[in-house]
Amino acid sequence: MKEFEHYIKSYFGIVQEEDLKNIVSFFKLKTIQKGNFLLKPNSVCEKLCFVESGILRTYRTTDTKEITLWISKKGHFSADISSFIFEIVSQWEIQALVDTEVYIITKEDYNKIGALVQKWPEFEKTFTISCFSVLEERVFSHLSMTAEERYESYFQQNKELFNQVPLQYIASFLGMTPETFSRIRKKQLL
Repeated sequence: MKEFEHYIKSYFGIVQEEDLKNIVSFFKLKTIQKGNFLLKPNSVCEKLCFVESGILRTYRTTDTKEITLWISKKGHFSADISSFIFEIVSQWEIQALVDTEVYIITKEDYNKIGALVQKWPEFEKTFTISCFSVLEERVFSHLSMTAEERYESYFQQNKELFNQVPLQYIASFLGMTPETFSRIRKKQLL
């Protein structure tokens, strides 16, 4: 739990010890078995989770392919934020790629935090900005980097995933076809 508290501080900024204890008390540790879903499409996302161990994939299936939006590993939050906050139907699926331990907070409990933690709106704003910043960086890399540069950057930051996640999911996440990904990977391994 101490490690989880450390991550909460890194995402939410400076949090007083009492506030931290109140926030953390709402999260419950749960195991999601490999292949099981945290979220299915056409349902409302009612849980925000933090990956303690394992890997979750957020994706959407179209008529022609699956598109991987995000791969969450240890230290990442996972949810369909729009669905969670605005209580709208999700089009995303979140699936465990391996047995995954997550700290989960329900929407109902999430809404209770504000009554206990006076600075919650400030913490929530910091968290939202942090998520937005990651998204901005991802969009920028897709617009400014070549496929080879995206591959190399992601590989340097996530080497362990290349042995744990099916490579077509990583290719999709990086915005390339499996064939392009395979060609680049082959070149990198030479």
